[in-house]
Amino acid sequence: MSHSLNLKIEERTPLKRLDWNYIIVILTLQVIGLVNLYSAAFSTSHLSRVFSAQTLWIPIGWSAFFLIARLNYKRILNLSFFIYLANLIALILVLLIGKQFYGARRWLDLAVFHYQPSETMKLSLILFLGAYLAKHKSENLGFKELLVPGLIIGLPFLLTAKQPDLGTAMLLAAIPSSMLLFLKVKTRVLVSALLVAAVSLPLAWNYGLKPYQKNRVLNFLNPERDPRGTGYNSIQAKIAIGSGQILGKGFRQGSQSQLEFLPERHSDFIFCVLSEEYGFIGGLFTLSLFTILLFLILHTAANSNDRSGALICVGVAAFIFWHMLINVGMVTGLLPIVGVPLPLLSYGGSSMVTFMVSLGLVASVSNQRYMF
Repeated sequence: MSHSLNLKIEERTPLKRLDWNYIIVILTLQVIGLVNLYSAAFSTSHLSRVFSAQTLWIPIGWSAFFLIARLNYKRILNLSFFIYLANLIALILVLLIGKQFYGARRWLDLAVFHYQPSETMKLSLILFLGAYLAKHKSENLGFKELLVPGLIIGLPFLLTAKQPDLGTAMLLAAIPSSMLLFLKVKTRVLVSALLVAAVSLPLAWNYGLKPYQKNRVLNFLNPERDPRGTGYNSIQAKIAIGSGQILGKGFRQGSQSQLEFLPERHSDFIFCVLSEEYGFIGGLFTLSLFTILLFLILHTAANSNDRSGALICVGVAAFIFWHMLINVGMVTGLLPIVGVPLPLLSYGGSSMVTFMVSLGLVASVSNQRYMF
């Protein structure tokens, strides 16, 4: 008597492969951002145009997300060197012909919009460094193994610091460094790095930092030293967050944002608008969503088919984490104020598309787990 075994293999469509919990969390953060951006922009005609522009950037970001999610991330990694090189050239062009705002050259005028290469460089670093580290399968990295990664990270760091944009430059160092720590770095390397940092800090203070950058550090330590000048932003941000108390003042009821006391409320200080109108509960809910998002990304890393996929996910998690930590830290007075957007909430075309492409890469890594 013969028995036949019929195996039914259900082919997963692109929609079935997607992690819908992941997508819902991203979409919820964007909706929170739009609601707060509308509230921040309501009283000013200029900012109302910013809100309209953001409603266009979000669908563009989602289009990029789904396009990247459907591609095999390994094919993208094959192009990572050229992507990195193009961004490096763009950073050089910024210093030569970049658009200048507030004394800094950070943008290229592309007629249709202003492109900030330092934003896309964050993603290109994740790709190129991930491809390099996956190819050179080394762990517990020493000085020799870190020479090439150090050069990959150092070039964009120096070019961005020259703009000057020290906040973004620090992110260009922190994000890929997190990927290196994921592979483990030898103890003597870490100790040496700490010693170099300790020696370099006084030199950077005396010879590297510009006056306005020194003021940011001094105002972080004591905002009251210049409450109407360089300490104004920090003071107003903390007033906005504190005045929201537990439940907040309600939609479009925040006095700091509606009366325009709060600076850059549509971009770097969007979390202040959120906290003032929805209080501690609203801020905690938003940070919880970020925590869930990071957990989902790291879960994908843990279940990745290969080393390169895991490194991409770790890089994207670091990308989101450092932006969130620095942005929330600076508006709450825990860190010096630097120009760092809050992922998916702050206004900005370059940053929104870059975040969505990076999140699409994680979806691509997740999709490749399935054979069918």
